Amino acid sequence: MPDKLKIMVIDDEEIVGKRLKPALEKRGDIIESFVNSKEALARLVEEHFDIVITDIRMDEIDGLEVLDYIKSHSKDTKVIMITGYATVEVAREALAKGAFDFIAKPFKPEDLRIIINKAVKELNAEQMT
Repeated sequence: MPDKLKIMVIDDEEIVGKRLKPALEKRGDIIESFVNSKEALARLVEEHFDIVITDIRMDEIDGLEVLDYIKSHSKDTKVIMITGYATVEVAREALAKGAFDFIAKPFKPEDLRIIINKAVKELNAEQMT
């Protein structure tokens, strides 16, 4: 596992990426932020990301479709789902489809960092096997 993670943030609310990018870069990770899920998917074709943080509700391609794409093309990428419309059903569906974790908006960057740290531990454990 490299010292620097490659993390993608996808949220159609531009403010989310603008707030998360500097908060996540503090650790030295490489962060790419997208407001357009189609552009994000095109980037996922070009580059491998360790972690993808995606909103669930977005126009054109939603977060569950992003999750499906990642799970079929990059099994080791951890996907963290975020949403302002948290319901048990949505969380259950996301986790059943292979999401690593789920966090409801609004959340603090520290809360997201805790989930990212859990994902890093799992990535490291998977690389050792």
